[in-house]
Amino acid sequence: MSAKEEKKNSIIESSLKLFSKKGFYNTTIPDIAKAMSMSVGNMYNYFKSKEELAKYAIKYSTNILAIQLREINQLDISSKEKIFVFTKRYLENVKKSPEVIEYFLRVYLSNREVFNQGCEGFLCVSEFVTEVMILLDEGAANNEFRQQDFFPAFAVIMGALGGFAFLSGEKVLEKDILEYSEQVAENIYRALKSDE
Repeated sequence: MSAKEEKKNSIIESSLKLFSKKGFYNTTIPDIAKAMSMSVGNMYNYFKSKEELAKYAIKYSTNILAIQLREINQLDISSKEKIFVFTKRYLENVKKSPEVIEYFLRVYLSNREVFNQGCEGFLCVSEFVTEVMILLDEGAANNEFRQQDFFPAFAVIMGALGGFAFLSGEKVLEKDILEYSEQVAENIYRALKSDE
């Protein structure tokens, strides 16, 4: 990775934290520059606008999940086990880097107008969506999951995981988030499993 790429990534990581905490509209390029100890002018060498930075940030954060899920998809284990491993990894991410998941929930999903050009539909999250498709297709092909349309199955997985990230962010969970991992995975698996 080039020095410029590394710098871009650290700007993205800083902006994820600020966007998650303050919201998209309340965060300014000078805020991000200040957090990075950079000049505003220098920031514009990396990103032309706050909107461009927001789009890079959603690709960056979902690609982290995509890479993890790709590794899980390549494991020689059952589709059920893949759901359990992925759920645990996802909840570990929520615990370790809450801003990544918070950004997805609080900025990407709440400020769709920002992402309308260049991030329509699944464009900016396509690598992650592809890995979820592979997981579901494989599970259906080996009769572990029932045959169903992609969107309801995708919503089952992301609804459960996103819901838990939200509960964690609101600080309402009674136990450590990872203690719920097995139960959440079991719920997802039951919603997907084949009746045979």
